[in-house]
This record gives sequence, C-alpha cells and structure tokens, in this order.
Amino acid sequence: MRTVVYVDGFNLYYGCLKHTPYKWLDISKVCGYLFPNDTITAIKYFTAPIKLRVSDVDTDKPNRQQMYLRALRTISRLEIIEGHFLVHSVMMKNANSKGFLR
Repeated sequence: MRTVVYVDGFNLYYGCLKHTPYKWLDISKVCGYLFPNDTITAIKYFTAPIKLRVSDVDTDKPNRQQMYLRALRTISRLEIIEGHFLVHSVMMKNANSKGFLR
C-alpha cells in the first residue's frame, strides 16, 4: 500500500518528545516502523517557526528548531510545511452559558 504520512510537529514535540532524550527523532525511520508493509511515498511535516517572547529564558530555541529542520530536509521524501502559531488567547463560550443549553 502506498502511504503518505502527515506529522504535526508541534504535537509531536510537546506531546511525545519534549522531556525525553529523543528530540532528534528520525521521522523516516519511525514511519517505517509504524507502517512496515507500506511504501511511504511522502512525509508531510507541519510546523511553524518559533518566535521568542520577552518571558523566554531559553533564547536558543529558534536556532535548535532550525538545526532540526535542516536535518529533516535531508530526508528525500519529507516536505516541511510552515505555518504560524497563534500568539493570542482564544476564548470560547462555556457550553452551559445562556443560549447553549435549555
């Protein structure tokens, strides 16, 4: 079976890798382990450039991200799709507020 793998870089890092020694994950190899009987035709890696905030103590984060993205670019089947992070809080109405439940 031909397979395209979509990777959410933000959730991969913060959900799986942040507090581990595996930050330099070989995504191509992981895809091979996850889909051993498939032909991986493409890997789409979605991310956004890290922008420092005034409160950030670790000012090297953007540099480390760029180093990792350079390493990912060496994977021939992998495409990096860059978006942007929302930097403002998003508020939603409470489901129990007037007008939602009767």
